[in-house]
Amino acid sequence: MSTFTDGTADRLKRIGLYAVLVGMAVFYLIPIETGLMTAITSPASYTGNAPFLPPLEPIVPGTGTFSLQPWGNALDGLASGLVNSFVLVVPATVLSGLLGSMAAYGLTTVNWRGQIGIYVLFVAGIFIPYQAVLVPLTQFWYNVVPLRTLFVPVAQTLPLVREFHWKLVALIVTHTAYGVPICTLLFRAHYKKLSDEMIEAARLDGASVSKIYRRIILPLSVPMFAVVFIYQFTQVWNDLLFALTIVQFGDASVVTQELVGIGVSQSGTNFPLRMAAALLAALPTLVVYVLFGDKFAEGVAA
Repeated sequence: MSTFTDGTADRLKRIGLYAVLVGMAVFYLIPIETGLMTAITSPASYTGNAPFLPPLEPIVPGTGTFSLQPWGNALDGLASGLVNSFVLVVPATVLSGLLGSMAAYGLTTVNWRGQIGIYVLFVAGIFIPYQAVLVPLTQFWYNVVPLRTLFVPVAQTLPLVREFHWKLVALIVTHTAYGVPICTLLFRAHYKKLSDEMIEAARLDGASVSKIYRRIILPLSVPMFAVVFIYQFTQVWNDLLFALTIVQFGDASVVTQELVGIGVSQSGTNFPLRMAAALLAALPTLVVYVLFGDKFAEGVAA
């Protein structure tokens, strides 16, 4: 009797746990499902009465008719912003990850005077709020560094370079500089777990500091590079504050800037278009997580 009661109690606990997990998943996915249903509804038939239901008119009145027109219009409206965002996010992510790995290597496995002080500065860089540097950042790129004037002759010489690309270069440098501290912190925690005997053995064999990094440290850093890549890609891709500060709209606008005004006009808001644009803009971050998800979990658990 006791065994039967214990088994029933365990099953009830598992059922309760599953119910809670399913409920949380449904609660989390409802906004995404609502956005998706809105994005596949014809703008002319969208009423907003039941946006979480699929467009099934005339079978279910008030739900609208099915249409992929919002996706085509969203792609047209976001095309230049998507290109600029990819031009920005790839070098900014790679550079911040690589520089963070090198800095962590120098702060972990190489002993030198002032190491702790430099590490404290790296950590302090994480806690500087973006809002505190907006005015100095604008003055720096527009008045101190003549990057805009340097791009004028370059744009006249190279066919694929335009004058407004200097703003993307400024964004790349800015996001790289802001990404290095957190990347350094993550890589340092990973390198602290590496075997000191392995590195010492490589030194006794005559391997230089750079050779140890290339042959030993880098191959062991692949999972942490996945963590850093996903984190930085998401941060840079979703950024709006630095983009508004440096780009200030125009030909160099990134995808988050394009999202601000898409589907909005004096006649009203085109909700299917805005939802399709939002989902389209979020798609690259989802793809990156799917591609590197296994390595991400491995790096977090390492």
